[in-house]
Amino acid sequence: MEKTESLQEFYKRVPTANPLGLDLDNAGPGHFNVYPRDAYASSLVSPHRRRDFYKVSMIIGTGRLHYANQWIIIDRPALLFSNPFVPYSWEQESEEQKGWFCLFTEAFLPAAERKEILHDGPLFRVGSNPVFFLSETQLTEIAGIYQKMVQEIASDYPQKYNILRSCLQLIIYEALKTTPAEGFRKHANASSRIASLFLELLERQFPIDSPRTALKLKTANEYALHLSVHTNHLNRSVKEITGKTTTALIADRIRQEAEALLRHSDWSISEIAYGLGFEYPAYFTNFFRKNTGQAPLELRKSIV
Repeated sequence: MEKTESLQEFYKRVPTANPLGLDLDNAGPGHFNVYPRDAYASSLVSPHRRRDFYKVSMIIGTGRLHYANQWIIIDRPALLFSNPFVPYSWEQESEEQKGWFCLFTEAFLPAAERKEILHDGPLFRVGSNPVFFLSETQLTEIAGIYQKMVQEIASDYPQKYNILRSCLQLIIYEALKTTPAEGFRKHANASSRIASLFLELLERQFPIDSPRTALKLKTANEYALHLSVHTNHLNRSVKEITGKTTTALIADRIRQEAEALLRHSDWSISEIAYGLGFEYPAYFTNFFRKNTGQAPLELRKSIV
């Protein structure tokens, strides 16, 4: 498990999450920020780690939430309450990701409310269910609260953080009236999850629709970076679960796509090479010969 991500590190990793350039102590005691999810949901998979702040997310869009050692499919609007003690990540499925995030540090709430809401309350307590699916009425009401928060944090009103605390409390109390979601599933183990994420991400790169749309991820290092894990960790996990190396699986999938394009498209060899991410057609020819025993043109000529 990676180390806990600090608020400063989070803003450095995702600059769009702090469009106003707020200081880390912007709320006097503590920090508060709110922003649209589409400013943040720019990658397929976010790092599975703890953060040193609390977050309340209104998720509109489908995907998988990985929370501690379990996961759940989010297939309709939901609220997610994240605390600094449990690692979590979001694996995006639908292209459209909307909603809002608000994040805050413990010091943002007065001491009495910290105990009631953060320490003793059921929403942020370790071991509690953090997901609440929303009705149409709740979706409208809570969306209005988030929109209010976005307006207030951008204003110059001296008491705006008192208003933002009240808005946060309204969202929390609305969730307390709602039954937590069911359907969390346990991960078999960490290696299984990482290998599964890799294989799914690998398959998402295909098919190649146009010679002008080059393959984006071609190496184990690039996949590891996209999945926010170390390359060695990815390689060990994939080898453990599949019995094959990450590089071998990538090469095999590129070979499959190359054969399909040679058999079923009218693209030239050069166009196929560029579409599959090869800098020069000769590199593609060498790759294909090494993995199939014949040149691309030989396969194409053999097709009746």
